[in-house]
Formats: sequence, C-alpha cells, structure tokens
Amino acid sequence: MEAAPSSSSTSTSTSSGGSVTFYDFLDRMRNPASLDLVRSIKSFIVSFSFYTPNPDNDGKKVQDFYLSMEAAIREHPLWAAATFEELDSAMEGLEKYVMTKLFSRTFASVPEDAKIDREVSEKICLLQTFLKPEHLDIPAVLHNEASWLLAEKELQKINTFKAPREKLLCIMNCCRVINNLLLNASMSENHALAGLDDFLPVLIYVTIKANPPQLHSNLKFIQLYRRQAKLVSEAAYYFTNLVSAKTFIVDLNGKSLSMDEIKFEESMQAARLTQTNRATQIEASPTLQGQTDPTPTRMHDKEKDTSGGSNYPYMDAEAGELTVGDVERLLSLYKDVVTNAAMVEPGEYTRKMILASLASLQRMSGLVILYGSIVKKKWVVSSDFMALYAFAAVVICWVTWARKMSSG
Repeated sequence: MEAAPSSSSTSTSTSSGGSVTFYDFLDRMRNPASLDLVRSIKSFIVSFSFYTPNPDNDGKKVQDFYLSMEAAIREHPLWAAATFEELDSAMEGLEKYVMTKLFSRTFASVPEDAKIDREVSEKICLLQTFLKPEHLDIPAVLHNEASWLLAEKELQKINTFKAPREKLLCIMNCCRVINNLLLNASMSENHALAGLDDFLPVLIYVTIKANPPQLHSNLKFIQLYRRQAKLVSEAAYYFTNLVSAKTFIVDLNGKSLSMDEIKFEESMQAARLTQTNRATQIEASPTLQGQTDPTPTRMHDKEKDTSGGSNYPYMDAEAGELTVGDVERLLSLYKDVVTNAAMVEPGEYTRKMILASLASLQRMSGLVILYGSIVKKKWVVSSDFMALYAFAAVVICWVTWARKMSSG
C-alpha cells in the first residue's frame, strides 16, 4: 500500500478541493445556457419526493440520473471543450448538490435503519467499557494512542456532512492514518506487515473507540448514493474494510476475541447492568445527573430556559460549559446565521420598506382619482373615503402581522 499524506493535511486539501469543485459547478449552472440542465436537475429533485422511501429503488433512481446527466453534460456546449477532470468535477458538484437537497429524504429513510443504528451504537458502548487492543490481537508495536485518536476524530466527522463523497473522505482519512501507522511501524520497528491481518483489527478497535454516530445509515448512504464510478480502488478498499468492521462488531462474541467466552459474557452483563443502573438513577433523581456531570446539566437547563423564546440557547453559556455534543448544534446555528446574513445586503431591508411605502402612497392617490372619476359627483366623496378605509385596513394588517410573515 502506498503511504498517504497526514490526515490533517489530507482532510484540508480534500475539503477545499471539494468546495472549489462544487462552487465551480454552481457558477456554470447560473449561466443562462445551462437552463435545460437546471430544469432537469430541479425536476428530478421535486419528483423524487413523490415516491415512497425505498432505499434500494431510490439508490437505483439516483445512479440512473447520474448516468443520464453525465451524458447530457458531455454533450452540452458549456462543456464542449472540457477535459476529463473538468467533466469529473462537474459530476462531483452535481452529486453534492442533488444529495444535499435530498438528504432528509434519503438518509436513514426507513425505521429499520434507525433501529440498526441504535443497536450498533448500544453494543459499541458496552464494548468500550472492557475491550482492550490485546483482545483483538493487535501487536504491541501498533499501540499508538495518538494515531488512534487522530483516526477516531476523522471517523467521528462522518455525520457532519451530507454529501456521499465527503462522508467517504472521512472514512478514507481515518484509514489512511491507520495505514501510515502500519507503514511507520514496519520501517522503524522492523515489523513485517501482515496486510489486512494488521489493518482490520486496528480499524475495528478505532471504530469501537470512536463509536461514530449512525454508522449503519452512513455506510448505507455512501453505498447507495456515491457515484459507482468513484467507489473503486482505494476508496472501495477502505469502505469495504469499514463495512467488514461494522459487521464484525455486530456479530462479535467471546469466540471472536482472544478472550474467555465466560469472561466476555460477564463483562457484557456488567456493562449492561452499569448502564441500566445509571439510567435508573438519572430518571429517579435529576440532581444526580448534575453531580455526575454538572456541565451538560447546566447547559440543558439554559437550553430549557431559552427554548420558549430564542433559537440561540448558548448566548449565556461559557466556554467551559460546552460539551462535545453541543458542537454539532452550534455549527448548525452558525451556518444558519451566516446564510441569513449573506442573503440580505446592508440597508436592503430599509430600502425595500421605503420603496414599498412610497409605492403604496402612489397607489392610494391613484385609487382616489380613479374611483372619483367613474362615479357621479354626489358619490365622489363617499367613494374616496371608501378607498381611504380600504387603504387603512391594508396598512393595519401590514404593520401588525403581514410584514413579519413576508420577512420571515
């Protein structure tokens, strides 16, 4: 296997490269000449929501759409002189755009996926309490907590992305860290590489330590919606290994480990009992949760206090009170704020309000003149007042609630 770059640099370069690809695709789609492609993409996204969720059928529909759009892009004048790399970048942008739009419809779309996710996560939580590297026959030369932690962090990022390519990159970055660990051990410790026999146990251990959220759903999402032409070679190898690691964890028992079967069952039972007792204590006495882990409780209380009137429950929080679980929500809030700010230019709202007021006054005078000119002279005054009443009613509605509705 070829040595890969360090995970941090790889992650940065791949994410920045993906952003350039995506925004280049969006720029081309804004070109008036691409109107036919835009219509095809939007039509597919809208029509997709009409079907009942069926992961296998949905995956086939998306893959067929990729192929049809690839043919259309190749023949389109905007890509007439495009290189293979430019066409591939266009398809990567298309995949990210389509699957980001369809994410809520396609990710964990059936109850069975959520059930398996929960079962896998619960079993990993139990294994975390007693499983050691030696139980998986990981050689001492590969015991490197720093590398393992780095690989865990890469794998835990998988749920922060919506595009299949970016989720797959998280897996690849994790596996590249492990691969580098193996290569370094072979060079510095004269350890003969055993290929998959060394790689897979480390990956299994890292996966258990990381306990990535919704592991089953993320793997299924990548398998169904990542372009099949890109799920090959190194990507396919690493992806297949993680699928194997998940399957091993699901089926794991005493016979699978270098551990006595009776001791394995006792450890699992003790872990279950510990979790049950902890849950019972928390339910019976909410103050116990504050004693065992005061930070999440304080954050939870602040969130409850502000949930009735604010979408930003962390306004009064301090840095020391934040937990790992708060990061994902904070990132989501940050993206919402940036998106909303980018959509409204400075002074735009005020300018629109002034123009709307002037336009309404202009319409008012026009209405008075119009209705006054088409009725008899004795009804002119009453017609003008009727127009004034109607205008006043509209203004009252606008000021009280319609303005808030229009501005979100």
